[in-house]
Amino acid sequence: MLHMIQIIPFHKDLQNQIVDLILHIQQIEFQIPITAEDQPDLFIVDEFYRKNGGQFWLAIYEGKVVGSIALIRIGNNAGVIRKMFVQKEFRGKEFRTAQLLFDTLEDYCTASGIRNVYLGTMDKLGAAIRFYEKNGFEIISKEALPEDFPLMPVDNVFCRLKIRKFQS
Repeated sequence: MLHMIQIIPFHKDLQNQIVDLILHIQQIEFQIPITAEDQPDLFIVDEFYRKNGGQFWLAIYEGKVVGSIALIRIGNNAGVIRKMFVQKEFRGKEFRTAQLLFDTLEDYCTASGIRNVYLGTMDKLGAAIRFYEKNGFEIISKEALPEDFPLMPVDNVFCRLKIRKFQS
């Protein structure tokens, strides 16, 4: 049976749900010592993500937010993935939530002329790193990041994806 996950652009009416989802995953599931106040971007999505041509998407199941992914557009036709989170019950092959979110982001990058996408994550998030590698990301050194990459203090693994349409 196919479960219907809908991917939509961020909408202010769903802001509390996305903050709750992200904080639960960070604090409860992975014991990352971070608060909502440490993440002001969650409260200024238009200014932080959309203003320069980025975007923030939500995965919705039966009217509830079950996942997210965001893109910050930086210089040189590049983007940075942020806020990729999927509620535990919606991970894996049954729902394909992470893949649907990522495919939406990749399609947006292709349509927007973004050639390279970067991300930072933590080594303790092994399943996420495997997901990124399965989708064509390569692990790179911190020094290989673009100069305008917005570093997060907790990140210690960095990746780059060359958008398929632009690969030669």
